[in-house]
Amino acid sequence: MHRAACAAMVVIAGAFTAYAQSTGDRLQGGSIVSIPPAGLVKDLAPTGTLRAAINLGNMVLAQKDPATGEPRGITVDLARELARRLGLPVELVPFDAAGKVFEAQKAGSWDIAFLAIEPVRAAEIAFTAPYVIIEGVYMVPANSPLRAVADVDRDGVRIAVNKGSAYDLYLTRTLKHAQLVRGENGIDLFVRDKLEAAAGVKQPLVEYAKTNPNVRLIDGRFMEIRQAMGTPKLRYQGREAVPRYLHSFVEEMKATGFVAKALERSNQPDAMVAPPATN
Repeated sequence: MHRAACAAMVVIAGAFTAYAQSTGDRLQGGSIVSIPPAGLVKDLAPTGTLRAAINLGNMVLAQKDPATGEPRGITVDLARELARRLGLPVELVPFDAAGKVFEAQKAGSWDIAFLAIEPVRAAEIAFTAPYVIIEGVYMVPANSPLRAVADVDRDGVRIAVNKGSAYDLYLTRTLKHAQLVRGENGIDLFVRDKLEAAAGVKQPLVEYAKTNPNVRLIDGRFMEIRQAMGTPKLRYQGREAVPRYLHSFVEEMKATGFVAKALERSNQPDAMVAPPATN
C-alpha cells in the first residue's frame, strides 16, 4: 500500500513538473505564474500595452545600457516580468527625475511607476509595499564644519536637492532651520552656488565623491527611501483588484529572489531588498 501511494505521488509530481515546464511560465525563483483575470488586465493596461514609467534619474533603479542606450535595471526587469504575466507588450516610458514621473501620472502617461513612498505621492498613487530600500545622505564640502546628520538642520545651511525627489518631499516636512534649494540637478546646484550641503541617494553621491576630493559624505543617513511600485489611484476608485494584484506580485518578486538577482545583475550591491510586507 505504501509503495503504491509513493508511486502515485511520483507520477503526479512528474506530470505537474512537465506541465509547468511546457507552459514556459517558470519564474527565476522557481514559482509558477498564474494567469490574472481578463478584467484586471484591462483595468491595469487599458491601451493593451503595459506602460511603465522608468526613472533614469536614480541609478539604483535604472541605468542606460552603454551599448544600446536602452534602459536596464531592477525596475525594467520588474516591468517586463509583470507584462509577461499579463500577456501584454511593455512600453518603457523614460523620465530623468522622480518628480517628473509623479507629474506625468496626471496626464495618464503611464500605467505603473517605480517611486519612493511619500505621503504627497500616496494621495494620488496606490503603492505596493517596498521592493528595495536605499538611503538618503548628505554631501558637504571637504572642509565643512558639519560632521553629523543632526548638524545639517541649522540656520544658515542651504541644502541642494533634486526638485520633487523623495528626499525633497521628506526634508520639506521635517527640516526646522535649514533651507532647501531645488533644481533639476542637486549636485550641479551644490557646486555652482557653493551651498553648504547636498542631499541625495547614497549611491550617486558616493560615486561623485570618489572622483572629487573637495567633497565628502556625512556618516549616517537622514532618511530611509522605500522604493515601491505604484499605479494611479483615480483609475481604480472603488476597485481594489489591481492594487492587490500588484502588491502580491511585488511580494512574490522579493520572496523568490527575483529582486535580489536583478539588483546583482545591475551592479547595485548596496541596495537592500525590502523585508516581506506585514499585511
